[in-house]
Amino acid sequence: MAANPPTPEAQLQFLSKLQRVFAEGDFAATYKFALLIALADLAVELGADDGEELILTTRQIGLRFISLYWKHSLPYGNGRPDSAAGILSQNNGTQAAVVSAITGFREQTNVPTFLAATLHPGFNSLLSSVAATVSAQPLSYLQNFGGGTDEFIYERAGAGKVRLKPGMGYCLRRFYSLVQQLARAHWVGHIKGNRRNVAILGEADDLEEFLFATSRQSLELMGAGLRKLDGARCFYCGHSLNAADVDHYIPFAQYPRDLAHNFVLAHPGCNRSKSDTLAALPHLERWLERLQAKSDALAEIGTAAGFLTDSRVARQVGAWAYSNAVASGGQAWLATNDYHPIDQRYADYFHSVVGL
Repeated sequence: MAANPPTPEAQLQFLSKLQRVFAEGDFAATYKFALLIALADLAVELGADDGEELILTTRQIGLRFISLYWKHSLPYGNGRPDSAAGILSQNNGTQAAVVSAITGFREQTNVPTFLAATLHPGFNSLLSSVAATVSAQPLSYLQNFGGGTDEFIYERAGAGKVRLKPGMGYCLRRFYSLVQQLARAHWVGHIKGNRRNVAILGEADDLEEFLFATSRQSLELMGAGLRKLDGARCFYCGHSLNAADVDHYIPFAQYPRDLAHNFVLAHPGCNRSKSDTLAALPHLERWLERLQAKSDALAEIGTAAGFLTDSRVARQVGAWAYSNAVASGGQAWLATNDYHPIDQRYADYFHSVVGL
C-alpha cells in the first residue's frame, strides 16, 4: 500500500529540524550545504509527491557534488585590481578534498565543461573518489546537531546507498526553494567568513554569481542553437526577435539548475514580464509538444553549449513545479499583466500527456 504524504505536523517538524541543522550543526567545510542541495535536487528529479521512501546511491550524490563544485575549481578574482586570483578555500583547514580532486582532474585532462568531463575515460575514477568522500564526511555528519545525532532525513541502506525516510522526499520537494536558499546563503557566508579567502575575494560582491550562476558564454551558445532550431521568434508571444533572452521555461528561481531542454528564446520584455512565475497552460502545452518533437535536437545543442541534456528530467521538474503551484494556489503568466490560476487542469495535463 502506498505511503501517505506527511501530515502538516510532520512537515513542520522537518522544517524545525532543518533549521536546527543550520543553527546548531558544525560546518567546517561547505560539503553539508552541497549535500542538502543534492538531496533536494534528486528528490525533485527522482521522487514523487507521496510519502514513499527514496533510495539514492552515493554515486548519484557524488555526481551532483562534482556538478556543484566544478565551477568552484576555477580561480576567482582574475583581472580584479583589489584581489589576488586563486581557488577559493571551501574548508577551514586544508582545501576540501572534492575541490582538490576536481582541480587535479581538470589539470590532467583539460576538459572545458562538466558535461565534457562526464564523457572522459578518467571520469569514473574521479566520481568514485568524490562518492567515497561524500560517504565518509557529509553523509556521516549532516544529521549531527545540538550535541547528538538525529537521522530524520536519511539513513544508510547498505553499501553505497542511503534511504530518504518516508515523507522526507516529499518534504524536500515541497520545501525545495527554502532548502536551496538556506544552503546557498550559508555556503556564500561560509566562504566569505574563511580568512584564507580574504585576499582572493577583495571587495567584490559577485561571489554568489560566481558560485552558482550560469556561464554567459554557454548561454550565448545555447541561444545561437535555439535560433537555428526554433527560428527567430519569441516562444511566448510568437513575434519575431532581434535581441533575445535565453529563458528558463521552469524559472531558475524555482529550480536553479541548468537543463538544456528547459531553455527557450524570449523577447527581453516577455522574459522580464514572466520573471520567476510559471507559464500558463497554452505555453505549457507548446513546451511539452516541443520536448516531444525536438528532444534530440535540443540535446545536441545543449551538449555543444555544455549543458546537461535529459528530457525526462525536464518533464519531471516541470511536473513537480506545476504540482507545487496547484497545491499552493499559484498564478500562471500568459502575457504582460495577464495571469491565471494554476488549477487541477495543469496536473491533469501532465498526467495525460507524459504520465506524470
